[in-house]
Amino acid sequence: MKKRTIKIVLIALTGIIILFLILQFADKPLENRPVISEVNINPEINAVFQRACYNCHSNEVSLKWFDKVVPISWIVKRDVSYAREVMNFSEWDSTPAAENGKLWAILNMVKSYKMPLENYLTVHPEANVTDQEIALIEGYVRALPDENFAKDTLRKKISDDEFKLWRNIEHHMDSVPLSPNGIKYSDDFKNWKVLSLNTLYGETMRVTYGNDILVKAIESEQFNSIPDGAIAVKAVWEQTQNKYGEITPGKFINVQFMVKDAKKHKDTEGWGFAKFSTQNLIPYGKTPDFAVNACISCHRLKAKETGYLFNVPDKITFKK
Repeated sequence: MKKRTIKIVLIALTGIIILFLILQFADKPLENRPVISEVNINPEINAVFQRACYNCHSNEVSLKWFDKVVPISWIVKRDVSYAREVMNFSEWDSTPAAENGKLWAILNMVKSYKMPLENYLTVHPEANVTDQEIALIEGYVRALPDENFAKDTLRKKISDDEFKLWRNIEHHMDSVPLSPNGIKYSDDFKNWKVLSLNTLYGETMRVTYGNDILVKAIESEQFNSIPDGAIAVKAVWEQTQNKYGEITPGKFINVQFMVKDAKKHKDTEGWGFAKFSTQNLIPYGKTPDFAVNACISCHRLKAKETGYLFNVPDKITFKK
């Protein structure tokens, strides 16, 4: 019996090794696209960018041997693809307004230690940006002349008008917008606690609100047993960036609801989803079960540990 068990284990290990080797040969290497345009700024700062950023944010990626091993290589290719979409030093827009906006964005990320990513630095310590280098970047960016920035006075006025309209949006509605799954729009969330604020580079600014039931669940970290009646609401705007790199809400895009009702929404982990777009609050979805394919899959993949909620801190302490 013991010999048979050992034999089975050896066969299994051999199979795993063979599969592992097949995957290495079958895996397609990361493709470096042609360099279209390059950054042409202070050489010392450019050297920092090349060392700390280019291995994800360029078409000149040079991987270490362990970055090429399956399944790590799959993660690397996914992350590089996303990084290039966010910012690509090999496809650099050198027009003054665009370049300066990117430089302010870089400064904001490195100064807040959000980039390079902590888990990336663990295996790529050479990419660390020192405090002295951050100070060098900041000095350069802050010295950029104002006339090189896009004029933002009109854009700021439009943003202010959009926000005022959004604040009073319910007063201009003839009827209450209704999602195909029965979730109604309500302005009540504007008086709830703000759970988080986050941005997607170059795209949107998002503010997440929670009602009292959800706030209590988060305060006690009951992510695995969030009770029925909990509601999370996320308001989404376009980002507006002024000449100093500060990001504020711009045009209103949509508002997204998550309503907890375990019995009614059992196919979507107990959460009902709704989205109302533009100042007209146009409901998303054509059938009551639209969220089964359109919403919950991402929440299952990336937010299971926080009760399927995005952008919620692990623990929140509110002042009483």
